[in-house]
Amino acid sequence: MIAPTAVVAEDEAALRGELVEQLGKLWPELSIVGEAADGLEALRLLDQHQPDILFLDIEMPGATGIDVARQVNGRAHVVFVTAYDQYAVAAFDQGAVDYLLKPLAGARLFTAISRLKSRLGQAPAQLSGVLDQISTRPAAAPSATRAPLRWINASVGQTLRLITVDEVMFFQSDNKYTRLGLKDGEALIRKPLKELIDELDPQQFWQIHRSTLVNVNAIASVSRDYRGRMQIKLKHGTESLLVAESCAHLFRQM
Repeated sequence: MIAPTAVVAEDEAALRGELVEQLGKLWPELSIVGEAADGLEALRLLDQHQPDILFLDIEMPGATGIDVARQVNGRAHVVFVTAYDQYAVAAFDQGAVDYLLKPLAGARLFTAISRLKSRLGQAPAQLSGVLDQISTRPAAAPSATRAPLRWINASVGQTLRLITVDEVMFFQSDNKYTRLGLKDGEALIRKPLKELIDELDPQQFWQIHRSTLVNVNAIASVSRDYRGRMQIKLKHGTESLLVAESCAHLFRQM
């Protein structure tokens, strides 16, 4: 019988090591094929190894466990590692999904392992319902301010590419799409600019025009053309970005 495989995604190194160690003791047949310290690495390991099981921390940098779980949906059996309250735990209990509460308890892990073993012959659960409940938990439940968007699935030709927002020099509306200016070319997404404004870090991405957001780290210089219009030259590529007069105040201290 082929040994089941798993990826462990947990940003706390000590907790990740403890979970891997306990899994080795309680389920020696399980092969840990990858460990991730953030959501982006978890997604890469998922695509690389296609594990049977994913142990997934809900709060991680790069991409949260909720973001990762939406991509995992139906591709692997998921065990959430969480410090969430009983409201979230109740949501987990409604589906074929399991959870481990922090700090880890050996007895709870043993229960999760037993459930996983019984489900390995079945198709992984669809997580949409559970994730919707977690995402809309009451305000009284512990939660942090929503983390800024850190990665995007974008179309580059016929290929779907995972892009971190740090790679994006600018976002620009383009008919039904939003164009991403990259160092090595461009990509397209269907998410409108107005949604990106709410999701991106406002300290990193400035709106310089009603149709354009620019990554401040990608700006090489700011100048005015012969018509007096303010323009941005980027560190990479030859494209210039027009700055609306209503946004010119952003650059007065530069």
